[in-house]
Amino acid sequence: MDTNKMFIPPNAIGIQRTPYPVKQPKILATTTKPSFKEHFKAAIAKPNCELTVSKHAKLRLMQRNIHITQNDWEVIGEKIKEAKQMGVKESLVLLNNAALIVSAKNQTVITAMDRNEASSQIFTNIDGTIIIDS
Repeated sequence: MDTNKMFIPPNAIGIQRTPYPVKQPKILATTTKPSFKEHFKAAIAKPNCELTVSKHAKLRLMQRNIHITQNDWEVIGEKIKEAKQMGVKESLVLLNNAALIVSAKNQTVITAMDRNEASSQIFTNIDGTIIIDS
């Protein structure tokens, strides 16, 4: 028999098939996430009396030309923190020139009015009042 004329299947003579390409896992750039310890240190270092002023309150402050000093904001923040620890949820904060409604629960100024306007208002759903003389 002439081997040149004989049909031999490819896998019979030791020819190996190429395996399917193996997908290599994508290596993503790893970002180092802060550890719990780092988060904890940052939370302790950050003052817990920062206030958020709602969009509505910012608008009212501008419309009514109410200016509150940085020092007063810091005092308000501290007093709101104290009120929250005492269980107050919604507070009326009275300043010399303004009255603020502040959510002690989430430390957010909800609205603002000047002191003259506040004298003719009835405040509801308030469970605490803070008076700040500056």
